[in-house]
Amino acid sequence: MANEGPCVIGGAITIRGNLTGSEDLYVEGRIEGTVTLRNHLSIEETGVVEADIDVEDLTVKGEMKGDIMAAQSVSINKNARLVGNIRAPRVIIEDGARFRGSIDMDVELPEGIAPR
Repeated sequence: MANEGPCVIGGAITIRGNLTGSEDLYVEGRIEGTVTLRNHLSIEETGVVEADIDVEDLTVKGEMKGDIMAAQSVSINKNARLVGNIRAPRVIIEDGARFRGSIDMDVELPEGIAPR
């Protein structure tokens, strides 16, 4: 059966524990624990995540507390609230977003490539 689209954790759902996968995930409910995804994670406006996260890309529109490791990028939208440390090569924080933590954008470049 073909994949119909991203997975959605609805507003009335709470997940506690370790969540892993390789599909895009949209969180409208609540996650507590750890999240490891090979794809994109989006915490929607109603979403609350209290977890350490290891993903390809992350978009925060709701509320998040925990440390983030993203292979590509982290985007914190204007009404989002995020408390935690971020490690990603690209971080976007929109005007109006609330963020408390540290950001590490130190990316190891392949040998022989100099930074511009």
